[in-house]
Amino acid sequence: MKILVVHQYYLMPGQSGGSRFNEMARFWSARGHEVTVIAGTIAHDTGKAPDRYRGRWLTEEMDGPVKVVRCYVPGSYGKSYLGRMWGFFGFTVSASTAAWRAPRQDVVIASSPPLVTVVPGWIGARWSFRPSPWIFEIRDLWPESAITTGVIGKNSAIAKILYMLEKWACARADRVNVLTPAFREDLVRRGLASESKIAFVPNGADTERFTPGPRDNAMRAELGWGDRFVALYAGAHGRANAIDQLVNAAEELRERQDILIACVGDGTEQKRLEEDARRRGLSNIVFHGPRSKELMPDIVNACDLGMAVLQNNPTFRTVYPNKVFDYMSCARPVLLAIDGAARSLICDDAEAGVFAEPENPKAIAEAIRSLAADPKLCAEFGRKGRQWVLANAGRESLADRYLGVMNELAGGGSDRP
Repeated sequence: MKILVVHQYYLMPGQSGGSRFNEMARFWSARGHEVTVIAGTIAHDTGKAPDRYRGRWLTEEMDGPVKVVRCYVPGSYGKSYLGRMWGFFGFTVSASTAAWRAPRQDVVIASSPPLVTVVPGWIGARWSFRPSPWIFEIRDLWPESAITTGVIGKNSAIAKILYMLEKWACARADRVNVLTPAFREDLVRRGLASESKIAFVPNGADTERFTPGPRDNAMRAELGWGDRFVALYAGAHGRANAIDQLVNAAEELRERQDILIACVGDGTEQKRLEEDARRRGLSNIVFHGPRSKELMPDIVNACDLGMAVLQNNPTFRTVYPNKVFDYMSCARPVLLAIDGAARSLICDDAEAGVFAEPENPKAIAEAIRSLAADPKLCAEFGRKGRQWVLANAGRESLADRYLGVMNELAGGGSDRP
């Protein structure tokens, strides 16, 4: 089967960030399928384009067996929110060019955000005399997330355009794949898609790469964590993540020099957060910047506790953050400052960690203190988390589930190359 994926943030080699489609594409290729990815030239973690892409509209390259077409994104992307909007527009145009040039595919996937990927996705599926089925994948609810985090106004022209685009994509796509049950409920409630049209292939972990390992490894020594209890946040440092709550939690834990909050990742807020921690004289929180995906298993294993945090925002009650699956896959306990679907998954289904109220530094600090004082409970959370991931969220089994959806649309067998 020929599969075309439109995903602006498909990772470059050595880049940090969400690797959902890098892993899916690798599994699909290993099963004999031909995978092409249309992606952007800007690294999501740094907001910059590597030199090899500058001045080029389209660049074809290989990521192992996967063909990747890198499409021009304006350099304004990483400079401001307005610049990011212009970057999305530029990607829409360049990616549409790549989709129009692509040969006919058996199935096309357009993964959002950004929501504009549905335009080249539709072109890739429909321009041919023999149209292909296409899947609109929702990794996050747009434009709702952008509105509730204050990036765009609720009644702005751009919000109205994006809502129209979301409605159009749900109506035109042959399937809508959602990453959480809450997304499905939202689409059905708003009348955007019927239950029968919605597929559910969530996020997961690469359980072969993210496996339990020794805490006192080379990465712990390199990062300078010593013998302290380390609560790790690994992810984006943007407005939606509200990492100020971790800086404020470090303030609450100022007297506990045996506890360290370690942040790995990058984003628009990182420099401001570092300066704030430095101004307050906080030595119990450190910002390590982005690290490559290859290093992340050892970094997760080196920590004592994995954390996932977001704004105290009703929209985020619908999400499953990627990072919690990696923490659980490495048998690390989870501290979750995100209510809703993620809380149900971690605290009820997997029994892999504890919940603290989002943007409540006192509650987050108290949860860290409690877990630091109870290594047996941490070990039990870690054991149950690993067990749950193996049973429910291994990336290979999810890739096979996705293949089932695609083969059904393409009219093939359950696993016919």
